[in-house]
Order: sequence, then C-alpha cells, then structure tokens
Amino acid sequence: MRHVALLILTAAVLSACAEKSRDELSASEFETLMQTVAEGWNASDARKAADCFTEQAIYTEPPDKQIYKGRDALFKFFGGDEGRKEPMKMTWHHLVFDEKKQVGAGEFTFEYGGKVHGIVIVKVTSGKISNWREYWYESALDWERFTGENKF
Repeated sequence: MRHVALLILTAAVLSACAEKSRDELSASEFETLMQTVAEGWNASDARKAADCFTEQAIYTEPPDKQIYKGRDALFKFFGGDEGRKEPMKMTWHHLVFDEKKQVGAGEFTFEYGGKVHGIVIVKVTSGKISNWREYWYESALDWERFTGENKF
C-alpha cells in the first residue's frame, strides 16, 4: 500500500512538472529577465534590453502617453544602434512574479534627464516580456525620501 501511495505521489509530481511549459519562468528567472532589461538600459545597450521582449511585444504608459509595438520599435525607443543622448539609469526596488499567470510587477526608480519613481506590470510569454504597462511619478527625491514613512 505504501508503495502504491508513493507511485501515485510521484506520478502526480511528474504530471504537474510536465504541465508547466518549458517557456514558463520561475520567480528567480523573472528577476533575471527584469535585471537584464535594466542592465541594457544602464549600459546604453538597446539590443540587450530589446531582446528581453517578444517580437510582437506591446509597451505602454496608459492611457496613451507612450505606445510602442514590436521588438524593433522598442530597440529604436531604447536608443537603437546609436544609444540615447543621455545615460539612462533603471533601479529595481521590488520585483514580484506570479509563476502560474506569468505576470509580474516591479517598483522602480528611473533616471533620464530627470527622475521618476513608478511601477510596471508585465506579462511574460515564452520566456520574454510580451506586455509592459508602466505608471510613474516624477520626483527629484531619492527613493528613501520618496517612500517616506512607508518603507519596506
């Protein structure tokens, strides 16, 4: 009886693993993906950042402030072959990821001719970012002063 229970448990675990697509990311893989986007931006490497997105990715700042569709458009937006005129700096403060839904979020500070603090919600498809929706607030304050009494 004990062997039967062990076989059933083993089969259930193997079945659950088989259901997970090899293209689905774990939370740590999501963090690596998001850090790679930041590294690309911080190094003025538009290709490195753009390659984190699917061919048909959509990147928006709702409702219609920014809309970029496709990896090629993102490559150009991120600076293209020439890079941006001024350096960019992306710092992630918190990254969270729902492995089942392949949806994640990150709280960030971004500097490019000014400083903004914000949040992005992303959908991952086949191991890359397919949807990016960002919301941000312009502020000259550093992250610690910006978050005030609500630090975590």
